[in-house]
Parts: sequence; structure tokens; C-alpha cells
Amino acid sequence: MKEVNKKRPVHAEHEFRSIGVPIRLNFYMTTHTTAAPFFVATLGIACFAVMDAVMKGLAIELGAYNAMLWRTSCGVLIVTFLYLLKRPAWPPWATIRLHFWRGVVISATAFLFFWGLIYVPLAEAISLTFIAPLVALYLAAVLLGERVDGKAILASIIGLCGAVVVVAGKLSGEYDEDVGKGIGAILVSAILYAYNLILQRRQALIAKPVEVVFFQTIAIFVTYLLLAPLLAVPPPMTALPNLVFASILAIVSIMLVSWAYGRAEARLLIPVEYTAFVWAALLGWLIYAEEVTVLTLLGTALIVAGCLLALGQQSGAVDHVETTAL
Repeated sequence: MKEVNKKRPVHAEHEFRSIGVPIRLNFYMTTHTTAAPFFVATLGIACFAVMDAVMKGLAIELGAYNAMLWRTSCGVLIVTFLYLLKRPAWPPWATIRLHFWRGVVISATAFLFFWGLIYVPLAEAISLTFIAPLVALYLAAVLLGERVDGKAILASIIGLCGAVVVVAGKLSGEYDEDVGKGIGAILVSAILYAYNLILQRRQALIAKPVEVVFFQTIAIFVTYLLLAPLLAVPPPMTALPNLVFASILAIVSIMLVSWAYGRAEARLLIPVEYTAFVWAALLGWLIYAEEVTVLTLLGTALIVAGCLLALGQQSGAVDHVETTAL
């Protein structure tokens, strides 16, 4: 039996405390069958994972900053074309401020993540980013006034234990000290990404995917461009195909996931996002000969369990889980 779409008006009014912008929202929550969003979200996560694998190689070759600068440069050309093609109405200034602020946060998040990825295997890096939604619970309490109940606290403890297991497994025995720095960078990136989830929750309610991708890419590019006189180095021509490929993957993946989350509740789609670990483990093994340890699997299982427990108290919040969307 085909499910009939039902629209229920939901009125919301929020003050976005982190940038001091009052945003009043009138929007519709729409229910749909979930087969298509589920498939699209899965495809989007696969694109994210492939992009991460490509970016790991570019970060090793060019450095994390230059890899992000030149990938974003390619992305600006693509998203500008897509945005102008649709000819959307120009958003209000308050919305533009939100887009650009999130772009600045993502710039720092992405740099730390890809810098850490130089020293940490793909699967372990992705597993550590899964702590982001647990951190976001507490940031939501501080920035949005949301309540953190006992279930959320228990979920955070389980997730923290999982992160400790992953880190302990990586740092046990002999290891390069750069590995420790890489893990630290990825954990800080995950914390920043948790704040990004709060921004995304607001952004998803007031802007369409093409607009989000356009302004986010422009903001990231401008942020990196400010440091270009000090850090920029022209990439070799041999790196250009991978830079363009990574740009296309980043744009396509963001739009796929945004489309899916606009058509199904987060509680139905978030479990799909943990397939990123499977893709990361497979690609890390195939491309970089990275092995996945038992402790990494155990720690990831604990983190995922904590996230799913926390998800039980949510009802449709638009929270994208892992930082491969950078």
C-alpha cells in the first residue's frame, strides 16, 4: 500500500545564541516513505568515504591546508554554476551570516580532520568522529536550552569508553608520536563538528541543499584564502584530477544527504551513517594497506551504541553524524 504524504504545520521560533541572530521559522514537517531516502543516504555516505580516501592521499602529497584550499577552489567553480543555474532568490542577511559562520567552523574542522588523517588510519579516524553527536547533546543544552536527561548521560559515558578503547588500542605498544598528534587533531575536529551539528540543525530548516552547499563552499574558500599568502603552494598538474574528483564527491555527497534528511526522520537515517566505518576500513585496506584492529572494532561498537541510545530521546532532529561531509 502506498503511503500518503501528510503535511503537518509546525511553527518554531528560535534565537540563535551563538551568533546573536534571531531566526523565526515557519516550516512544514513532511512524512514520506523511507526507502528512497534510505538508499540516497547510503549512497551519500559511500561518496563521503571515497572522498575521504582521496583527500588522505592529497593531504599526504600537498599538506592538509593546500589539499583543502585547492579542492575548495575547484568546488567554488562547480557550486557557483549549479547555484546560478537554479537562479534561487537571494537569502536574507541573517541566513547568509549563518551560512558563513558555519563555513568558518567547517574550515577549522576539516583542516584538523585531514591533517590528523595523514597519521591515523581511515577506519580509526572515522570511528573517533562518531563521538560528535554525543558532544552535540551538551552543546545543544548550552546553546539551545535543550534538556539532557539520564539516558543522554549514559550514552555519553558509553561513547566516551568507546573512544578511549580506540585511542588506547592505537597508542598501545610502539607508535610514532605523530600518531598521538593526529588522534588529538581528529578529536578536536570531532568536538568542532559537534558544534557544526547545532549550526546544521538551524541551517537545514531555512535553506535548500543547493543554497547550503553554495554558501558553505564560498565561506570555506574565503577562510582558506586569507592564509594563502603564507601557506599556499600551487599543486602539481598530476594532482588536479584528484582535486576535481574530491570536489565533485564532496558536493554530490552533501546534496544527497541533505536531500535524504529533508525527506525522512533522522532516527531512521542516522544508523545508515555508521556504514562509513565499513567503507573507511575497506578503502583504507585497499588503498593504504591499513589494518583494522579488534580494539578499533570494539571501540567503534561502543561509540555507535552510545549514539543510538542517545538517538532514542530525539525526534527528527537533523543531525548528520560523521565528519566525512567536509
